[in-house]
Formats: sequence, structure tokens, C-alpha cells
Amino acid sequence: MDLRDAGDPVELAAKYAETGADELVFLDISATEERRKTLADLVLRVAEKINIPFTVGGGISSVEDVDVLLQNGADKVSINSSAVKNPQLINDLAAKFGSQCVVVAIDAKQIEGKWTVHLVGGKVPTELDLFEWAKEVEQRGAGEILFTSMDHDGTKNGFADEALAKLSTMLNIPIIASGGAGTMQHFTDTFKNGKSDAALAASVFHFHEIDIPELKQVLKKNNIPVRI
Repeated sequence: MDLRDAGDPVELAAKYAETGADELVFLDISATEERRKTLADLVLRVAEKINIPFTVGGGISSVEDVDVLLQNGADKVSINSSAVKNPQLINDLAAKFGSQCVVVAIDAKQIEGKWTVHLVGGKVPTELDLFEWAKEVEQRGAGEILFTSMDHDGTKNGFADEALAKLSTMLNIPIIASGGAGTMQHFTDTFKNGKSDAALAASVFHFHEIDIPELKQVLKKNNIPVRI
């Protein structure tokens, strides 16, 4: 995998909060694979620098893990592999902390025309169908779904708007689009065609390919409700 260092996460977080990001999502994508817990001290340092909602994910597998992160300044937590392996965790977190705090991240790829849920950053396929799993996640108490198309992730060719539109139509909780952002038009498309409630991107912001204030003005001109 070709990885680029985007800089210090605390400094980046402060910059995004200052330049108009609506929320910040910190996903320690190697935490589950390497059996590491998300760094609670880093969460604390980020939370001290920002004044926007802050979601943290990676290596979360228990109510106790979430308790630590929330105490350190996270507003929401994102769970993925742990939810697939132990679906009851969704119920437990929603009961303890409230659905508004629980984001379930779902990574999926199309295999022979069927959207199949994958784990460990898209490396490990499961038997789960994307849409059936999303429905179960909602029923168990998740407050939001963060859907990443592993087919689109990193391509910068746009979000998986067809799948996103289907998710948005069948569910009653917010759907966050992830994977594929490359241009400002892709954001407009996912809100209009994908019916997404929010859109997440990383590299296009980290490496200054898209300017957040400019993107928001473009969305506003396209009649998409956005905070300026």
C-alpha cells in the first residue's frame, strides 16, 4: 500500500475546524488489524483543539473502550469489524450511551453484482449483504452509518451513489458517503444522486486538492443545504 504522511493529526484537526469542516472523523485504520487500541491520549489532544463534533474509530470492541474515548473528548464512536463479530455490541452501546453516539462503519465491495461486507479495511470478505446488514445495524440502535465503497475508495472517480441512494431510501438514519471523492462535483453528485446525508473525504483535503470553504460555496450554489 502506498501511504503518504499527511502531517500531525492534532494540527490537521485544528486546521479543519478553523476552515469550516462540519465534523471530524478520526479512524485509526490499522488498530483492528494490529490489535491496537485507539490512542486515547491523541483523542484528548485533538478534542482540546476543536469545537466541532468528533467521531473516533479503530480497535473499539467494548463498552469500556467507548467510555474511555468519550471521557477523552470524542462525541461519537465508529465501530466496524467488532460490530460484525459481535452485533450485540451495537445494542449495548446504544443502550449505554444513546444512538446519537453510535456510528457503524460498513466497508463493502461488489462481488458478482452483489454488495458484500468486508472487514479489516476491505481485506477480508464476509457472507453479509450490505443492505441486509445495514438494516440490522439500524434495528440494533445505530444512529448513523458510514458506508465506504472499497471499489471506489482511492480512485477519486466519485462516490458509490447508486448504492448510497438505495441505503438512504430503505433506512431512516443518516448515511455518510465515503470512498471516491476526487472533485467538488463528486460531492454535489452524492448529495443529489446518492441522497447522502453527509460526505467524508480525507486525501483531497489533506493534500489541498479541494478547499473546504470553496466546496461549501459550490454546494450552496447547487441548492444543497450547508453551513457556511
